[in-house]
Amino acid sequence: MEKLPESELIINSDGSVYHLSLKPSDIAENIITVGDPGRVYRVSKYFDSLDFEMNKREFITHTGIYNGKRITVMSTGMGTDNIEILLTELDALVNVDLKTRKIKKRKKKLKIIKIGTSGGIQPDIKLGSHLVSDYAIGLDNLFAYYDFPQDELGLEVCKRLQEELKLSFMPYCIKCSEKLKEKIAFDMISGNTLSAPGFYAPQGRSVRIKPKNPSLLNDLMYFHIKDFWLTNFEMEASAYYGLGRMLGHEVLCLNAIIANRVRKSFSKNYNVSVDKLIKTVLDRI
Repeated sequence: MEKLPESELIINSDGSVYHLSLKPSDIAENIITVGDPGRVYRVSKYFDSLDFEMNKREFITHTGIYNGKRITVMSTGMGTDNIEILLTELDALVNVDLKTRKIKKRKKKLKIIKIGTSGGIQPDIKLGSHLVSDYAIGLDNLFAYYDFPQDELGLEVCKRLQEELKLSFMPYCIKCSEKLKEKIAFDMISGNTLSAPGFYAPQGRSVRIKPKNPSLLNDLMYFHIKDFWLTNFEMEASAYYGLGRMLGHEVLCLNAIIANRVRKSFSKNYNVSVDKLIKTVLDRI
């Protein structure tokens, strides 16, 4: 097997991967990710012991023990571009021999659970509730650069969305890890999550600049194919599911609903819901 060129997988002088500054021994097979670097500490404070810390760019990593299990929590920053870096380098840590630069024959499967916050786009989704992304729909162009086969429902959803929203590109739609959903999120709201390439106009918000499609939020609220309805906005789930599926890892995205876009409401004490979600994941992982 040929070596991966130095320009394609950059390895630091200490043997760590380029962006994350991590070595294979630094991470656990169970990984919790959060967008906000400050939220890493809100997860690791529950650990019985903290064995490793790394701060690099927006990627802050803590690895420790919780109830006898080794767990890593990492921050990612925002956006699907960050998640592409994260998933690619995490996979390299377990499935590439960083010394020989050769892909391992025997692949390791990581369990990756994203804990985030999100705005609901259906009026009946209550503030403070916990939602699992059954499907994630990417409204960005990341997967224009990957050859990813979609299932029949996902393809139908994407074609309809492109047509009804008059998009110049085809969205992509990918399902979660059923195995992790049954283990971690069996009692949470099951939804279909839109991953937007921004927080304002791509999610139908307007401050001083008017969005190109002022009816975006309303159009998405009413969009459905049979019982497939869109439930919430965030900015990363589609990349998690797509790259996780292609690389062979189990991935699940969970959100505390802190806003309802249709009702124009926002939770003033959303940290309570986030902390409850963190504790639930830790206890079930």
